[in-house]
Amino acid sequence: MCNPVEIRISDFDYPLKEENIAKYPLKQRDKAKLLCLNFDKEIEEYHFCDIANLLDSNTFLVLNDTKVVYARLLFQKESGSIIEIFCLEPVDKDIQLAYAQKGSCVWKCLVGNNKKWKQETISSSFINDSKQLTLTAKRLCQENETWIVEFSWDNEDLSFAEVLQCMGHVPLPPYLKRKDEESDKQDYQTIYAHQEGSVAAPTAGLHFSENTFKQLADKGVKTCFVTLHVGAGTFKPVSTETIGQHIMHTEQIVLKKENIKELIEAIGKRIMCVGTTSVRTIESLYWHGVSVLKNGGKYSDIDVKQWQPYQEICEISAKESLQAILDSMEKENKSILIGQTQLMIVPGYQYRIVDSMITNFHQPKSTLLLLVSAMIGQDWKKVYAFALENNYRFLSFGDACMFTK
Repeated sequence: MCNPVEIRISDFDYPLKEENIAKYPLKQRDKAKLLCLNFDKEIEEYHFCDIANLLDSNTFLVLNDTKVVYARLLFQKESGSIIEIFCLEPVDKDIQLAYAQKGSCVWKCLVGNNKKWKQETISSSFINDSKQLTLTAKRLCQENETWIVEFSWDNEDLSFAEVLQCMGHVPLPPYLKRKDEESDKQDYQTIYAHQEGSVAAPTAGLHFSENTFKQLADKGVKTCFVTLHVGAGTFKPVSTETIGQHIMHTEQIVLKKENIKELIEAIGKRIMCVGTTSVRTIESLYWHGVSVLKNGGKYSDIDVKQWQPYQEICEISAKESLQAILDSMEKENKSILIGQTQLMIVPGYQYRIVDSMITNFHQPKSTLLLLVSAMIGQDWKKVYAFALENNYRFLSFGDACMFTK
């Protein structure tokens, strides 16, 4: 495998204009355009509602069931100025436990308009079950561009997830350049979102409707739901000249033992991931299995580093890797596999499990575009040029594309 560190991010730029960016979704999720790059590397055009006709029982579909939380908190001062706190991740790293905290919790946050925060604490009122309550925020310390913030509220029966549900705002991507609206609570969430924990939606999944799943089931397409909690780093463009200088964000992964069994059974089929987060989850799983084998089959949490796949030659098969994970879980009587991944998939990466993907059209100079290029090579330029010329809608609320390597 080639060394990726010298790849220049300027080679992954393209002219995205403001009018190409979809600010809102279509009224019907599955009416978005679907651009397909077929096995002959030719472009074909469909709509997303056609997808069941393009897949068959030989397809194993992997989706990310993470749920977006209302991670933006607005505190208005008496002067009228607004301080915005964007909750990035809990200090204790366990997302599910952090959302279940009652009375108080501590998070790593971005603080907007921080210069206006003069007092030790700031507070904001919200309504829960017809009762007025107060959320208080206190900065504990600064870590580079982020702050460690302690939150407390005056009802110890209420979890932090419920507090966010009451007074938080939908964390829309900054490139949409608009305020969140009531409709975004539904629009910026997949219909299969289940596990609370993301500050960004796995947007390729926004195209799926109940009818889509019914049609796929009728075709014999099996689905598998895994969890990767999407962090704010997904919006961060690569700002360094070469990608070797870029630090990939870390995100939490949660998989069930049943997921591993399903993947082992699917080896030999077309394994298609919905979205880049699902791709990173499944490919991270392979490298975790490699680590388990190197550690004598001993169980451990997932911890995949950014450049791990590029630092070793590995001949372990996907089935061997997955079986090692399953065996280690059964030895320790574990039903859930958790951990984190920093995996960065770039041109030169050898896909180990995933061979197809459904995704949206991504920002220029982004790690998401690098991941796409790792699957379809320089054809990404042809695909994106065609999409721009034919008025496809780009980014989170935009149209979809489907690739097979």
